[in-house]
Amino acid sequence: MAIDKKFQVIFFLVIGFLILIFIFSKYRINSRATIQKANLRINAGKITKPLPFNWKAFAQGGEETGVRMLGNVIPQIAGFSPRYIRIDHIYDFYQVVSRDINNNLQLNWDLLDQTVCDIYHTGARPFFSLGYMPPALSKDGSLVSPPSNWVDWSYLVQKTIERYSGINTRLCGQVTGDWLKDIYYEVWNEPDLETFGKWSIYGGDKDYKTLYYYSVLGASKAKNVYQFLIGGPATTAAYKNWFQYFLNYLNKNNLRIDFLSWHHYSKNPDDFRDDVEKINFWLSDFPYNRYLSLPKIISEWAYDSNPNPVAETDLGATHSLMVIKNLIEQNLEMAFAFEIKDGPTPSWGILSYDGQKKPRFYALKFLNLLGRNRLEVDGEGSYVKALASQGYNKISAIIINYDPEEKNKELVPVTFFNLDPGSYQLSIYDLKSENPLTSVVTISNGQYRRFFDMSPNSAYAIELIKLN
Repeated sequence: MAIDKKFQVIFFLVIGFLILIFIFSKYRINSRATIQKANLRINAGKITKPLPFNWKAFAQGGEETGVRMLGNVIPQIAGFSPRYIRIDHIYDFYQVVSRDINNNLQLNWDLLDQTVCDIYHTGARPFFSLGYMPPALSKDGSLVSPPSNWVDWSYLVQKTIERYSGINTRLCGQVTGDWLKDIYYEVWNEPDLETFGKWSIYGGDKDYKTLYYYSVLGASKAKNVYQFLIGGPATTAAYKNWFQYFLNYLNKNNLRIDFLSWHHYSKNPDDFRDDVEKINFWLSDFPYNRYLSLPKIISEWAYDSNPNPVAETDLGATHSLMVIKNLIEQNLEMAFAFEIKDGPTPSWGILSYDGQKKPRFYALKFLNLLGRNRLEVDGEGSYVKALASQGYNKISAIIINYDPEEKNKELVPVTFFNLDPGSYQLSIYDLKSENPLTSVVTISNGQYRRFFDMSPNSAYAIELIKLN
């Protein structure tokens, strides 16, 4: 009898195991079967919303000290028509702060001015990360320690704002007036990271709230300045505890904040969209709802927070396009692509150290083809997505096959409809160069259709310019 029971137990275990295998196999077959192929349809007659151009922002990290890192890439970056360029290490890399023989603070802006002028020469405004702690101020000489005297830090912030937002300031021989308005000052860079000081949001000797308090105190003392913006916390990611403790402190002390910022690095483009949505959710309840309308800024973003060969590849390029496609949907002021150029060794750059263009450069350049108004797109697939727009006498579209596993290849029909009849110049760009394939097409029935052979991590930009 005992043997029969054992046999029954074994029999049912085997049957159960076989059922699980069957279910799993069927799930995998169904999963493969549910992959949706794209059949893109772009409605040239239906505007959905204005495009925010929130991607026209770039960040340069601290790759080298004592050099003008942007000096050899000004024309390349100017081609993006950037709104802002973010720089950090402004106090240590550019030797701004020293003391004289009487131990009085001395400020020298000459080296920092050179990089700021390089930014202006690209057509952008500067976005300053306020850091790091000058050895002349630091209590132990470290770049990531508190100052010996917080009054000195406040004074430094005050003078930085007076220098780069000053009504009487004149930079680069000709930069003055409106160009000095709406400059951003972000308090520190990734304060939660060990490398940059491991500041705490909970209190203690290295309390980020104290750092922010004395930064805002300095900003409040700036005289004869144009409108500027100060904010933070520029953490390595959007952390709920950081945001809420930080905003509780601001609320309690009635401190100024003009924008909220954070960084994000992820292989999944959807994560960037989710960040904005979850921050909005955190801010939806009292007492945080008073900050809900603040501009939100991702002041660094890329595929990986560590140097990664992906930055050199088409995968990195299509990842960038997918991130931006997701962020266009969000109420986001700016997202700063990290970074403009490599240091002496390859890193995150969209350009190499000597200014050579990588696939990410060409991908981001696609976005320059987009016009002011976004158009309706139907027929996206599981992998292939698209953006489309209307500008003056032109229709533009970007199609993207982002596939980290490098398996999805498909022939994608792209149909433009509701086009005005007439002749159009058709230009098609890929990720390999800036020179498009061009031809003239005649539209008589309001429709143009073309097939694109989309290999994994390929992207194309399509432009139809009305000729008559």
